[in-house]
Amino acid sequence: MRNAIAHLKQCDPVLARLIEEIGPCRIRYLKPDYQALAKAVVYQQLSGKVASVIFGRLTAAAGDGWLAPETLLRLSTPKLRAVGLSRQKIAYLRDLARRTLSGELDFGVLARSPDEEVMRRLTRINGIGPWTVHMFLIFAMRRKDVLPSGDLGIRAAVKKAYGLEALPAPRQVEEMAERWRPYASIASWYLWRSLETDANL
Repeated sequence: MRNAIAHLKQCDPVLARLIEEIGPCRIRYLKPDYQALAKAVVYQQLSGKVASVIFGRLTAAAGDGWLAPETLLRLSTPKLRAVGLSRQKIAYLRDLARRTLSGELDFGVLARSPDEEVMRRLTRINGIGPWTVHMFLIFAMRRKDVLPSGDLGIRAAVKKAYGLEALPAPRQVEEMAERWRPYASIASWYLWRSLETDANL
């Protein structure tokens, strides 16, 4: 982490200022398993606060506070709806659970795969898009050079921090982020924190 911070401070004065203001990077990592990927699905297209409440209810409904695939499959549709999940997300979570239990979705294999392969494998699954994979790569797989350029929070933070007149397009964020590599994940965390939002999934 020390090398990442030194690099970001040196390559980008705006990030250097954010790092000084926010302090040490304290990403709360997750175990790269079914629960982490399910959490990313729950957080899709929701504010961090709303998603956190829903996911908290979901893990509480699981009984022991841990969402295993077999536990998810035992929960009825009414119970899952009651925690705040849409029918679509329930279908996604059940599909992921079945794929995990069958061995089709192997988190051990994913852990040994490069980012591009993880993206390719996961986006073949219904309900999993690039944003969800980016969150999983950053917060569960601890990959240091992931840039969720389409994330609204990242784009809003870039607009605010760099004094842009309009929300930058994902391509513009990617161009700006070239200087951050190979530590785009760390830069992204600081950008999230600069908005005083929950930077973790």
